[in-house]
Amino acid sequence: MSDHGVWGTGARPHVYRQRFTVSFEYPVCFTSDSCAPGNPDLVDAIAWREPARRHRVLPVIDSGVANAWPSLPGDLREYMKAHDGRLALVAEPIVVPGGEPVKNDPAQVLHLLSRFDALGMDRHSFILIIGGGAVLDMACYAAAVAHRGLRVVRMPTTVLSQNDSGVGVKNGVNAFGKKNFLGTFAPPHAVVNDARFLATLDRRDLLAGMAESVKVALIRDAAFFDWISGHAADLAAGTPSSVDALVRRTAELHLAHIAEGGDPFETGSARPLDFGHWAAHKLESMTAHRLRHGEAVAIGIALDTLYSARIGLCDTALAERVLGALSRIGLPTFDPALAARAVSGRLSVMDGLDEFREHLGGDLTVTLLAGPGRGVEVHAIDEARMAACIDELGERHAAGAS
Repeated sequence: MSDHGVWGTGARPHVYRQRFTVSFEYPVCFTSDSCAPGNPDLVDAIAWREPARRHRVLPVIDSGVANAWPSLPGDLREYMKAHDGRLALVAEPIVVPGGEPVKNDPAQVLHLLSRFDALGMDRHSFILIIGGGAVLDMACYAAAVAHRGLRVVRMPTTVLSQNDSGVGVKNGVNAFGKKNFLGTFAPPHAVVNDARFLATLDRRDLLAGMAESVKVALIRDAAFFDWISGHAADLAAGTPSSVDALVRRTAELHLAHIAEGGDPFETGSARPLDFGHWAAHKLESMTAHRLRHGEAVAIGIALDTLYSARIGLCDTALAERVLGALSRIGLPTFDPALAARAVSGRLSVMDGLDEFREHLGGDLTVTLLAGPGRGVEVHAIDEARMAACIDELGERHAAGAS
């Protein structure tokens, strides 16, 4: 018997250490008009691992997308018919509510699970999820827990989901007043980023998704932040070429972090790409999701950038550049909820630090800004200094609004 699995050097021969490695791989395709019968990208995304099989596919569509693109169910039907040798449409698409509230309603997950069961969806079947980040989170969670994992092809439809959440490995729903309390790590089978969907977004949602681009540029790619700052006017105007470039570079940086960051399933206490998120998650719940996720992230970035400058991690000139870029894009840097206080007198948003630590476990670990393209982890936050930064953001907001 090999001692490869024996713990230590034999001092405890009754204890074995099991070890194995699982390799994950999935394509992320950047395309346009993916539902046009002549475009092979969608069928290739589904069939890339087993090209000779005929694959059963059940679409789940975000209601916001269904309303903006009424022909989409019919387009999918025609696409499946055009590729009948490789694809089989199991049933008409399931339409689910869009936006963050869908993650707060347990009935939505149960509804999908009941349909998966009734339609005989198995571990070789595909759930094609078309929607924004919230719908992707919820539907991917349902797929991940059905039969311990149905195959998922994600088709993100917002800037935020195409450049961040849609290309990653996480899913989840909210519970007990906490964001993503329930969830799993489940890499998709494939991701199809179709630029045509971005044309259906209203301006608010288009801009909100750009906050994640500012975030990842600030802590990972100084040249990309320079590009964002220089193209802020085009981004604010929704110029397609600039938006497409923004989405692709942001997605590349997120994919690189998952592949090369050393902790794709977040087993440690750090989540470096969540710069600005401890406050953002709390602001979302405090405002009952009146703030979009991206809007809350923009405010969190502004807050943590000011704090980084106030404690000497980065210079004030960089902080001014960051706040200026966010404003020129059209993203918020303050919301009245940020200044709300509990009965105890403590700023309510500070509870986000406690929840952030609990979500990851271990010590509090918050990413702050050390310079352009350089994040740094800290394990304590001075609440008095953070409160001063909130006051400053409020004063800047009032001055700009007056």
